[in-house]
Amino acid sequence: MASYSSDKDAYLKRLRRIEGQIRGLQRMVEEDKYCIDVLTQVAAATKALQAFSLELLDEHLATCVVQHERAETYPDGLFARLGEAGLLGLPYAEELGGGGQPYEVYLQ
Repeated sequence: MASYSSDKDAYLKRLRRIEGQIRGLQRMVEEDKYCIDVLTQVAAATKALQAFSLELLDEHLATCVVQHERAETYPDGLFARLGEAGLLGLPYAEELGGGGQPYEVYLQ
């Protein structure tokens, strides 16, 4: 069972709202709206999708990760998958999906 199952309706409602934003973007392009207006709406849709993904990640960390910790298991390729999703901090090695920079770079 997925960790988000208990809040599935709320997640679907948020995704439908984001889907509506995307449809609005399509209409804006079809109607030749001003580029900055389109980009503003792209930024809003991107922020909404990022907020959704972070909430889903929080849910995952609170449930699935705790289960793995208790069982002392570690899913293969987890860091790579988080990096591909853009959810991994930059100080991690590039082969793990991070930026490969030392911590000192981020402290400046």
